[in-house]
Amino acid sequence: MARNVLGQDLECCCNDPVTGFFRNGKCDTNGQDRGMHTVCVEMTEEFLQFALDAGNDLITPMPEYQFPGLKPGDRWCVCVGTVVEAIEAGKPPRIVLNATHASVLEFVSKEALLALSVDH
Repeated sequence: MARNVLGQDLECCCNDPVTGFFRNGKCDTNGQDRGMHTVCVEMTEEFLQFALDAGNDLITPMPEYQFPGLKPGDRWCVCVGTVVEAIEAGKPPRIVLNATHASVLEFVSKEALLALSVDH
C-alpha cells in the first residue's frame, strides 16, 4: 500500500469528482505517471488561476480524459511540478497531507507541506 507524506497509508483525495492518475480517488503513482499526479490539492480561485496562467487548465471540462473541470473547494491530484511552481511563485495551494503521496517529499520539504496543509 502507498504511503502519504505523514508516513501513514495514503488516503483518498476525492471521489466526486474521481481523481488520481488511476482514477481511483487516490494520488498514487507509478512509472507511467509522467506528470506525477501525487499532491492532493484543495482548489482555491488563486491556485486555479495560477495553473491556468502556467498552461495547466484545471477549470475547463475535458470529458475525453474523464476530467470534469474544477472549482474552488474541489480536491484533485495535481502534478508535483505544478505545485512546486506555485510555491516558488508565492501562490501555493492548500494541500491535504493524508492524501498526498510520500514521493512528494523528494521535491517539497515536510515543513513546507505542513505550512500549506488544509488542517493547519
